[in-house]
Amino acid sequence: VQLVESGGGLVQTGGSLRLSCAVSGLSLDDYAIGWFRQAPGKGREGVSRISSSGGSTYYADSVKGRFTISRDNAKNTVYLQMNSLKPDDTAVYYCAAVRTTYGGSYGSSRPDLWDYWGQGTQVTVSS
Repeated sequence: VQLVESGGGLVQTGGSLRLSCAVSGLSLDDYAIGWFRQAPGKGREGVSRISSSGGSTYYADSVKGRFTISRDNAKNTVYLQMNSLKPDDTAVYYCAAVRTTYGGSYGSSRPDLWDYWGQGTQVTVSS
């Protein structure tokens, strides 16, 4: 199983980035996908999660209204569109997968309960 993030980079405050998570070795039809981030000196926090069906989504309060998660199961890829970026969004962003028995579940907020992780992509927002 591999999860590969891409799309990170350096952007100014107010800018946008779209992260992609390309998944191989498993069927997205059976897995919820989450985006987490970790800033220097801080723990890993959940940003957004999407159910295997795509019908249920979750956003952290800090990104609600600015970030949008979506998935294309045919391409085995999940996206995170990030708009109105702020310096506080600076972090390494990781995607993760967890097998779910219920298609409407978007998985736990606890990073330790997720099955597979990507290597991360750096997002830096300059002020």
